[in-house]
Amino acid sequence: MKYRKLGKTNWQISEISLGTWQVGGKWGSPFDHQSAEYILNTAIDSGINFIDTADVYSAGMSETAVGKVVRQRSEKIYVATKCGRQLDPHTNEAYQPAALRRFVEDSLQRTGLETLDLIQLHCPPSEVYYRPEIFGLFERLREEGKIQHLGVSVEKVEQALKAIEYSNVVSVQIIFNLFRQRPTDLFFKRAQQRDVGIIVRVPLASGLLTGRYSSSTVFGKDDHRFFNRDGAAFDKGETFAGINYEKGLEAVDRLKAIFPAAENLAPIALQWILRFPEVSCIIPGASRVEQIASNLSSLQRPELSEAQVAAMQAIYEDLIKAEVHHLW
Repeated sequence: MKYRKLGKTNWQISEISLGTWQVGGKWGSPFDHQSAEYILNTAIDSGINFIDTADVYSAGMSETAVGKVVRQRSEKIYVATKCGRQLDPHTNEAYQPAALRRFVEDSLQRTGLETLDLIQLHCPPSEVYYRPEIFGLFERLREEGKIQHLGVSVEKVEQALKAIEYSNVVSVQIIFNLFRQRPTDLFFKRAQQRDVGIIVRVPLASGLLTGRYSSSTVFGKDDHRFFNRDGAAFDKGETFAGINYEKGLEAVDRLKAIFPAAENLAPIALQWILRFPEVSCIIPGASRVEQIASNLSSLQRPELSEAQVAAMQAIYEDLIKAEVHHLW
């Protein structure tokens, strides 16, 4: 495993870490606690020391599983969770310090941890980023010992740029992959200047960049890749990174032509992200333990050649950029 610094926390965290939206099973499946614990322990055994979860993942069961495993381990494992998405309706007006404090205290109870290493606002509406009292709450929670640090998970680059104006924001979780490249235009530079860690989520474009999907692939009715392609439930950019599915398949076909010997494109997609030194870590999910091995294999691959990188970039420029670059 290789490690990078997470911004001003000075934590050394695993380049390939673990997101736990699917840790108890595939989207829409019942939560399997035994499988979740197996995946989490395997990740830690492999050198992963940063685990990202959220209070809404599987109605809190993801947090419970993460907390249980981390408490049983002797290694220092950094736990990042999120709050805010429980608010219904999920509006700017619903974001109130008392509600967010309650969410933090509930996360502490579910995880069984004495303090939360990193609490992140979970993709709040844009107006929230202009309310200092919200960010001030987390400074008080830090003083109380309930959290160690505050971060944000964002949908748009503009939100990320506003968030890092607050001095107590130590990290930004943002979608970044071969098909979502706008963060490199300005945000990466600003984050580096302010010593803010960058946590990359949706690195495989909801699995599209594995190269294992086709026009005949069937997703379950409770899988967001089935019901949220047009943003019916939450931000469209969370599903396939906002790309039209058929257009994404066309782009993946071109990617396969660059790497004809690769049965699984996921390690290559992760390797592409790690070329950027501003990135602190990537948090691909895993619903099966084999996916952890797949993700970690990106660290053993030979470096991408300049010709390969140029060909990959051409796919974005030719097929993807005009559709998504200006949106997120």
